[in-house]
Amino acid sequence: MTNDVPPRRTGSVRLRLLSVTGAGVAVLAVGSLLLWHAQLGEMLGLAADKEPVISTVNAPANSAPPTTLVTETPTPPPSRPSTPTTTPSKPPRKTPKPTKKSTTTPEYGEESINGLSPTLKSRLKKAMAAAKRDGVTLRINSGRRSAAKQQRLFTAALKKYGSYTAATRWVLPPKYSAHVQGKAVDIAPAAAMTWLNRNGWRYGVCRRYDNEAWHFEALTAPGRKCPPREPYALPKSD
Repeated sequence: MTNDVPPRRTGSVRLRLLSVTGAGVAVLAVGSLLLWHAQLGEMLGLAADKEPVISTVNAPANSAPPTTLVTETPTPPPSRPSTPTTTPSKPPRKTPKPTKKSTTTPEYGEESINGLSPTLKSRLKKAMAAAKRDGVTLRINSGRRSAAKQQRLFTAALKKYGSYTAATRWVLPPKYSAHVQGKAVDIAPAAAMTWLNRNGWRYGVCRRYDNEAWHFEALTAPGRKCPPREPYALPKSD
């Protein structure tokens, strides 16, 4: 027997150390590379563009959409008036009906030609135009009168003349008056009375009474002579 110690295998040990060291270096390098790549992706915004991948394995066919929680803002209660007020109901007001115009009040002036009958109005307009060419102005002193005014005139005549017969020679009661019917006209001034008395027949307008030089009516056809005048109005039983 010998006491020689077998030689150590230093070569294989070194080889193992180098292998382990190389593997560690490789792992560190790969880790550093991955870490550098992740940091570079974050810097370039690559990670923000990626959406998370949700696995659909074993997921139900009709999955409900995710529930979104909505926070409602509480509505404050309506403010109450400090003192309750009540408005008493009022009955509806009745609209007053328009009052009808009195039929006794004419809608024209007594000195207007508009209140006369169509026949007398037409003839008198022609006579007025002819008199104006002769330098005479025919003015209507009293044309159509209301029944109320005619009654006042007749009442005054009764007091003045003292009897019905005497009063009707100048003023007739309303139901007999040609003025109330718009068929008579009193002319003024005196020059107009004279002109119309001479020329009125040409237009069918004639003086009717001897005692009233101003009173004219449409008594004949234009161009025909006027009928004989009456001395005064004949009294009629009222």
